[in-house]
Amino acid sequence: MSLHSNTLPSDESFLDGEHAIFLEQIYQQYQETPDEVSVEWRDYFSRMEQGIVTNGAATNGSGMVHTPNVAMQSGANYVPQSVLERRSFQVRVSQLINAYRYIGHLNASTNPLGGYGEMPEIPQLDLAYHELDQTDQNIAFDPGSFNITAEPTLGNIYKALQETYKRTTGFEYMHITDMEEKRWIQARIEPGMARDPMTGEQRKALLKQLTAAEGFEQYLSRRYVGQKRFGLEGGESLIPLLHVLIQEGGREGLEEAVIGMAHRGRLNVLINLMCKPSGVLFDEFDGKTDSDDYTGDVKYHKGYSNDVSTPGGSVHLALAFNPSHLEIVSPVVEGSVRARQERREDKEGKEVMGIIIHGDAAFAGQGVVMETFSMAQTRGYRTRGTVHIVINNQVGFTTSTAADSRSTYYPTDAAKIINAPIIHVNGDDPEAVVYAAKVALDYRNHFKKDIVIDLVCYRRQGHNEADEPFMTQPIMYSIIRKLKTTRTQYAEQLVASGVLTQDESDALVKEYRSLMDEGAVTGDYLGDTAGGNALPVELQTHWNEYTGS
Repeated sequence: MSLHSNTLPSDESFLDGEHAIFLEQIYQQYQETPDEVSVEWRDYFSRMEQGIVTNGAATNGSGMVHTPNVAMQSGANYVPQSVLERRSFQVRVSQLINAYRYIGHLNASTNPLGGYGEMPEIPQLDLAYHELDQTDQNIAFDPGSFNITAEPTLGNIYKALQETYKRTTGFEYMHITDMEEKRWIQARIEPGMARDPMTGEQRKALLKQLTAAEGFEQYLSRRYVGQKRFGLEGGESLIPLLHVLIQEGGREGLEEAVIGMAHRGRLNVLINLMCKPSGVLFDEFDGKTDSDDYTGDVKYHKGYSNDVSTPGGSVHLALAFNPSHLEIVSPVVEGSVRARQERREDKEGKEVMGIIIHGDAAFAGQGVVMETFSMAQTRGYRTRGTVHIVINNQVGFTTSTAADSRSTYYPTDAAKIINAPIIHVNGDDPEAVVYAAKVALDYRNHFKKDIVIDLVCYRRQGHNEADEPFMTQPIMYSIIRKLKTTRTQYAEQLVASGVLTQDESDALVKEYRSLMDEGAVTGDYLGDTAGGNALPVELQTHWNEYTGS
């Protein structure tokens, strides 16, 4: 069915009884979400509820019923068919917009493994489902609250919906009960990543971060063959994600960040975010460390603290030790953040922020996650918003079928108990990951509430480097073994677009490898120069008497 008129006739006659059901549907939508109803209908229903509805120039006469049941009792007044079609089409467009906002994330291209484990195409996201077709593309409609910069023709609306909700980022937020939060998110993300373009220099910096993330794992694999390190291969985009949170956070006034995480990727974070000297880590691999320094825990459980430079000044980073039991570090981080905020009298959470990195299986399976969420907004324990990152490698140890590990579609569904928005993002699209991090930080700073980033990636190695994953996940790993690394894909993209040359890309790899050979700090390479202790004396904590150093 196609509508061939671009103008709405001025005749505002009542619908007759024949179209009562249609009118009831419009009125119900007006009551629930008035912004989704066209201006003409909002005006009509507003006047109707005040008892002053008019039919053209004539005031409503007897026989009309102005109650929540708005079915017309008289057949004397009618709307021309062209007006009826116009309004019917407007409703369908509004329903299309709502469908994308509610379930668009289910068909977003968030999985770097392609169709593996993805949901089939959802018909509600197609034009045909809403009885719209290509012949309607040039007709302009009222987009309601949908934020579109171009002329709101059906074609432009449909394109903007796909750009926002069906690319490599899936936004899940319509479960939130606060309308202000939903409207803020919509204004921030619609119409898609075009709102946050990256410059050539920013893309080069992003490639450097990926080079560091990949180069570190490759260096360890060659130097310490067969040793466990629980590497980040397949999830290298975690490093640029964390860099955005710290660097942009520093720009906004952040002075301290407390980070909690398990073993996966911890060594990479220590070197490429915390600026721990790589030579110190290599000594730990070689068994050269002073036995009094630590309690003997494995190196991928150890914490660290340091100060890094940001555009807004130095930020103190504290990576909590991993207590081995999965997710129990979550309340530890929250307690540390709350204590630091109280010492600073940071009542708005502007100066101190918590970042917790989870595994997908643990996030869904460990009860302490839900317990920690339940305290997130309580007066005694709230921390004014934590950024949660789920390293979703789509396999928990050797379990890769969701039906065997949880009863929810997403591993992140537990976050819905506090109405937290969830951003699902493809780890093989590093620019989308950066975009997701910026949105998450903006939301956290604005509403002082928790938000979740579901970093959909994969685990290139086994549970640890000594495991052979092909034995338990043959289908998944037949796909993974054919995939180019995230860094390789992004470098090829930048070379093809002329941002840098292949020689420049190769030089970044060699430069990082030289830093590893020297046992150096990577801060200068990544632009996050490590400094001394920038905290005021009264805020410093000294652990010497406990560590023996």
